[in-house]
Amino acid sequence: MSTTLAFLGEFGNAIEFIFNEHESPAGGARVGGLSETWELMWEHLKLSGAAMGVACAFSVPLALWLGHIGKGGFLAINASNVGRAVPSLALIAFFVAYLGVGFTNLVLALVLLAIPPILTNTYTGVRQVDRETVDAARGMGMTGAQIVRRVELPMALPLIFGGIRISAVNVVATATIAPLAGVVTLGDPIINVNTYGDEGRLAAAIVVALLAVVTEVSLAALQRGVTPRGLKLDRREATT
Repeated sequence: MSTTLAFLGEFGNAIEFIFNEHESPAGGARVGGLSETWELMWEHLKLSGAAMGVACAFSVPLALWLGHIGKGGFLAINASNVGRAVPSLALIAFFVAYLGVGFTNLVLALVLLAIPPILTNTYTGVRQVDRETVDAARGMGMTGAQIVRRVELPMALPLIFGGIRISAVNVVATATIAPLAGVVTLGDPIINVNTYGDEGRLAAAIVVALLAVVTEVSLAALQRGVTPRGLKLDRREATT
């Protein structure tokens, strides 16, 4: 361990593992280092991104439509409760048992994990749009699709992105157990301690934690960026 990180103890060993290769405790192979860290991170991001893309493509249009017509509230509102009730490991184990291992099957499992918060927040955001504003838009001759696109969607964006943030962090964290389903991610050093050692396990845990924080902060910034200026002003006035 370098003298710079010596005072950090095991934490310092883990940080050094991220940047420098080490000999595997099992012998022979070299593990760790920036090259392997980036490779594992890329697989982790690819898996998480695919799951979030499918979940958003399914949940947002469905919830916008349900919120617009005012139906399916029980399904949308209780979706998050159902999602929290099902353990992530149990969900992945079910898919592995009945569909087999592999990238596609694991994406489907993570999609089911990501859908509930997005569906619930999108539906709630649309239903919270002022009905007088919607009626005014309809009185101006807007069609249902135009009302959704130009009125309800922009005003519901803060809540929609809130759901996406929750799902994204959950998916990034859950993708850590992907190696159990045959997909190598940052969870590989955490699960295969015999190959990577304790410092490799801690190093991977640090990277996953940082990845979750970056995901949260990035989506929060994007949420602020897409929030209509009028909503920002209303919130500032409400807090003064």
